[in-house]
Amino acid sequence: MKSLSKWLSIIVALVILSIPFFYALSVYDKLPETIATHFDLEGKPNGFGPRSSIYLGPIILGVVGFFVFLLLQNIAIIDPKKTKNADPALFGKIGYLMVVFMSVLGLIIVYSSVQPGNFFLKYLFSLMGLMFAALGYIFPSVKPNYFVGFRIPWTLENEDNWNATHKMAGKWWMYGGILQVIFGVLLPPEYVMISFFIIMAIMVAVPTGFSYLYFKKHSA
Repeated sequence: MKSLSKWLSIIVALVILSIPFFYALSVYDKLPETIATHFDLEGKPNGFGPRSSIYLGPIILGVVGFFVFLLLQNIAIIDPKKTKNADPALFGKIGYLMVVFMSVLGLIIVYSSVQPGNFFLKYLFSLMGLMFAALGYIFPSVKPNYFVGFRIPWTLENEDNWNATHKMAGKWWMYGGILQVIFGVLLPPEYVMISFFIIMAIMVAVPTGFSYLYFKKHSA
């Protein structure tokens, strides 16, 4: 039964990851011989390729997404020492989160080739913000491991530090991710990237600093 469930989860992941490819297939005949493949900060096309290149994004993202999914599904086998207390179901959910992220990103890339404009930049960063917010919600439940979470020296060496850091980081990532979504939708394209990376820097720096200060306080 466990083996059947594992194979079903793999099939579901493959179906989700294949959606952008079939979307590209459905619009392929309607595309011109040359399509936009790259965009500047204002969302204007500045790179072009043959229409067959519309499949490149979905294929690369599908392969990467499937690899990450398999990694998270088998994390206890790959790293039995550090994940002995980890919840396999939780890592399974994170795996599906990455699969959905890669699939939606693939859809955005294909749509941007079909309808060039500032859609790609604005909604790419909003999508990433959604993923960060979801990870922030999950962070407090993640046990120490070498693959997911704030894997820095002080958290990996001390479980109390790990738990305290991820409980605090979860809030920063949830609220930071939500802000990235809002700014991605509301701000002009040229400001979306700037706001995204400023928020991202804060989301990384604050938990890292907290973890170090926690280490200093409890090692004195």
